[in-house]
Amino acid sequence: MIKVEEFFSNYPSQMKVVQLMMRHGVSVRDCNAYVGDIKLTDAGLAQAADVDRRVVRSTIERISMNPDLKALFSKIGSMAVLTDAASLLGCTSVEIVPDDDTRPGLLAGIMNTFSAEGINIRQAVVSGDSEDIVSHLIVVVDGEIPGNVLATVRGIPGVSMVILR
Repeated sequence: MIKVEEFFSNYPSQMKVVQLMMRHGVSVRDCNAYVGDIKLTDAGLAQAADVDRRVVRSTIERISMNPDLKALFSKIGSMAVLTDAASLLGCTSVEIVPDDDTRPGLLAGIMNTFSAEGINIRQAVVSGDSEDIVSHLIVVVDGEIPGNVLATVRGIPGVSMVILR
């Protein structure tokens, strides 16, 4: 991400577009923006990023002309995050906030705890897309999570907070 930020550091409006694209998994192919196979309009991206559509077009062209950025943005993909829909699917969503998101082994400890209790994990996503935001782990599991399991997760070294969603 640092290289991308450096490349767009003198273009704050284009950086807004790039951040939106990264956050939502928007790729660039054939000098166009896509979510999966769905081609997005410049106007739609502009509205979402609160910039003029010409800024979106120049951002996409800039990405397309730079081999490193083109390689990166051609590989970006989007993913459905089940957090808000978890209860409608008969699942539970829990957000786990670390005290240090660079600590190795934290994810393994959390996943081992769920596994040892026989809890099936449907999805695990790490959120937080800037240096200012501590990454959070969002885990969606089948059914409900017993209180004793939440207490065990809270007690894992490196876990700062557990939020049941």
